[in-house]
Amino acid sequence: MIAQVRPTEVNDWLAAQNAPRAVVLDVREPWELQTASVRPDGFELVSIPMNAIPARLAELPRDTAVACLCHHGGRSQGVANFLERQGYDKVANIAGGIDAWARERDPAVPRY
Repeated sequence: MIAQVRPTEVNDWLAAQNAPRAVVLDVREPWELQTASVRPDGFELVSIPMNAIPARLAELPRDTAVACLCHHGGRSQGVANFLERQGYDKVANIAGGIDAWARERDPAVPRY
């Protein structure tokens, strides 16, 4: 089962995974990244659009802790499920996506 992590809990969840690399994987489209993006804060931010994940999977070593992010949490949940099926065992979905991130963690992030 994929962990559901609120934006305010992301850093704690990533740290608890004891992984050599902690990543927030933003799976939104490039135009969405231009509209609103999170700032790395205790994690690495990696942006790979959802449909490009299978072709770019090698960019995420299997021992990476990955918290997936999209607009509201639906696409990122699908990516998190896919990563788990590919053998990633340190995967979470950021519940509420970047919209919740803006409301709960960083009001400087624009909402759209």
